[in-house]
Amino acid sequence: MRGSIGGMSRETVPEQTSTYDVVVIGGGPAGENVAQYAIKGTDLTAVLVEGELLGGECSYYACMPSKAFLVPIEVAAASANLRGLRPAELSALDLLERRDEWVSRYNDAAQVRWAEGAGLDVVRGWARLDGERRVAVRTAEGERVLRARRAVVLATGAQPVMPAAFQGLEAWDSRDATGVQEIPQHLIVVGGGVVACEAATWMSALGSDVTMLVRGPSLLSAAESFASRLIEEALTARGVTVITDARVTAAERSQASDTGLGRIHGGPVTVTCAGRTIEADEILVATGRRPLLTGIGLETVGLEPDDVLAGRLPDWLYAVGDASGEAQLTHIGKYRARVVGERIAALAAGCEPEPVPESIPVPQVVFTDPQLASSGLTEQRARALDHDVVTAQVGYTSAAGAALLRDDAHGEAKLVVDRQTGAVLGATFVGPGAGELIHAATVAITAGVPVHRLRHAVPAYPTASEIWLRLIESLPSELLHPKR
Repeated sequence: MRGSIGGMSRETVPEQTSTYDVVVIGGGPAGENVAQYAIKGTDLTAVLVEGELLGGECSYYACMPSKAFLVPIEVAAASANLRGLRPAELSALDLLERRDEWVSRYNDAAQVRWAEGAGLDVVRGWARLDGERRVAVRTAEGERVLRARRAVVLATGAQPVMPAAFQGLEAWDSRDATGVQEIPQHLIVVGGGVVACEAATWMSALGSDVTMLVRGPSLLSAAESFASRLIEEALTARGVTVITDARVTAAERSQASDTGLGRIHGGPVTVTCAGRTIEADEILVATGRRPLLTGIGLETVGLEPDDVLAGRLPDWLYAVGDASGEAQLTHIGKYRARVVGERIAALAAGCEPEPVPESIPVPQVVFTDPQLASSGLTEQRARALDHDVVTAQVGYTSAAGAALLRDDAHGEAKLVVDRQTGAVLGATFVGPGAGELIHAATVAITAGVPVHRLRHAVPAYPTASEIWLRLIESLPSELLHPKR
């Protein structure tokens, strides 16, 4: 994987063998959180082992740099659709500079200082299990061994999936897209998920002519169908060409070469899709990521990757974040890391760990323009789980506060409710600022609040949150007045 190591502040270089209470393999958000919560308020010790940048994928190659692009892009679009304002002009160079500032120019010195301030040790190197409670680390100084009194935590993240058709092309992955240095005139984006949709948004804003090749019948296949449709319409209006049901039969490139992060990796790319030939300066393959569970020594403790994904682990070994097989979202990884860290601390103190829900709603925001925000179950998923479902769906601008956000504001919102209990099962919003509405849904789902109680939660006027009132008012009367 590409990426430099920066920030060589005061870091721990242990003796040949060092012992800690907790050894964490991987220094991304999940790894940092599990270590922090394991030792918080205790005398326990913890070490983070990281071979790249401390802070992980989200901080340098995913969440932060992508949003550094997407927020100004959304603001510029809003300025062009608010009477009384002159439309803002985007500067590609300034956007790249803003990205560089948000990723600390790929230097993690500040993150190392945070870890040290939190009482964590940091070891630079590539780690693998080497037996029970034992971790071998390959560092610049040689081999190190770390022993764990209490726990070893796998927080190794995930790696991009590169389909066979695109291997050998030196195709861009998501790191290149967020780390873009050379803007291709024409970019092919393979995939139709969150990364593909967001990258198509910022790359088109930076000046690329973008063509998306989507294997399935729609973008964002796990979303509500109306949401997928609205995002496709928005991308098309931006000038992005979206080809669904795309079957790539051939892909070629001359002089393929890894010229560096975010730089054009060789000559033109030619892709054949359903008899159609598409040529581009660069190709971004955004077809998903898989948990990084190979080459980390699982075999030394009698385990295989499937054991990790199924949770079949010895009592001293944990997995958090993308490596665990849970939703590959930073906030979900951090939540599970907090739970696991607190569990380790409780067991070390001889206490019973606090109970946690068997399942939680998974909120997610797709930072396209408009935004797509969702939490919990879609209608289709709820029905598949045998819920007796009732839904409400309203226009985004049915709330005056939402309509005021932009003169071109549009979108839709949907609520999925269990008819028997009146509890909210899921919610989806598509529209300006939709991401700021979704936490209310997550709270309602987590707490199991029935809609006859939610109707008494009064939204401030005029705010976009009034959409909640419109949705609840659209539900059947018997759900809102169950005792009548």
